[in-house]
Amino acid sequence: MPLDPEMRKLLDDLASVTGELDEQTPAEARALADEGMVALSGPGDPSVTATDRRVPGPGGEIPVRVYTPPGAGVRPVVVYLHGGGFVIGSIRSHDGLCRDLTAATGAVLVSVEYRLAPEHRFPAAVEDSFAALGWVHAHAAELGGDPARLAVAGDSAGGTLAGVTARLAAELGGPALRCQLLVYPGIGVTDDQAAVRDNGEGYLLTARDIVWFMEHYLGPMGDRHDPRFDPIYATDLSRVAPAHIITGESDPLRDGGLAYAARLRADGVSVTERCYEGLIHGAFGVAAVSSASRQMIEDASAVLRAALSREAAPTGA
Repeated sequence: MPLDPEMRKLLDDLASVTGELDEQTPAEARALADEGMVALSGPGDPSVTATDRRVPGPGGEIPVRVYTPPGAGVRPVVVYLHGGGFVIGSIRSHDGLCRDLTAATGAVLVSVEYRLAPEHRFPAAVEDSFAALGWVHAHAAELGGDPARLAVAGDSAGGTLAGVTARLAAELGGPALRCQLLVYPGIGVTDDQAAVRDNGEGYLLTARDIVWFMEHYLGPMGDRHDPRFDPIYATDLSRVAPAHIITGESDPLRDGGLAYAARLRADGVSVTERCYEGLIHGAFGVAAVSSASRQMIEDASAVLRAALSREAAPTGA
């Protein structure tokens, strides 16, 4: 399928303002990315309220932002892990997206600002993500949420962390999750995949970018086969929560996401998946300029609403 026209315009517009990642320092890339993502995601739903907190973590306090939809009642809870290749991205960069997800799901959503590389290399982001999930589960009632209706979600690197966190929850005895929503995660990606060859240049996330992110996150001694880095290498995934995996047709990470869906299914996990035709990596977070992005958010929210409903059967650890 041809590239979505709004995605093509976005790529053309970004070409004049973004440079190559490997020519920037992490600090420079963070500043540029935060401003760009805020503008592209838009302000988000104005009916949602947000409160910043700090929760205990293995490397010190972890900043989180708690989003609450309007109205009364005990809500389901979603822990959200932002994208950015483990190097860039923040609570601020994903604020509009998280507000939209909160409004569309009707859930309390907790966005986690895990530690970033290269200052804090693997597995710091994993440790923070799992610690935050545990804290949210323990304090769900305080946040107006139901700890029995809990999901984890994330995009890109955050999708990877959501998948890793769901695996750890199953392996270590909880918290029990109703769902894991993985939006174009960096899971199961190999250099020889067709998606990397075909989409590794000219579609926002490039093959060079992937190398830059991995060098900063894993470092020279990192093991890409460690299941804390990539859960596709876990020995057994049979106990992890049901998954919904989103990919984009023109995303270099597409085939990895599809491979992980197949692996989960082979281990007996309930999996749904959707590959969006004509869409690129990052499409989930550009609702201010893309009707397709807005549809992706609504589609993903429908999956979460169904999984987190009172009628849905609990699963997991």
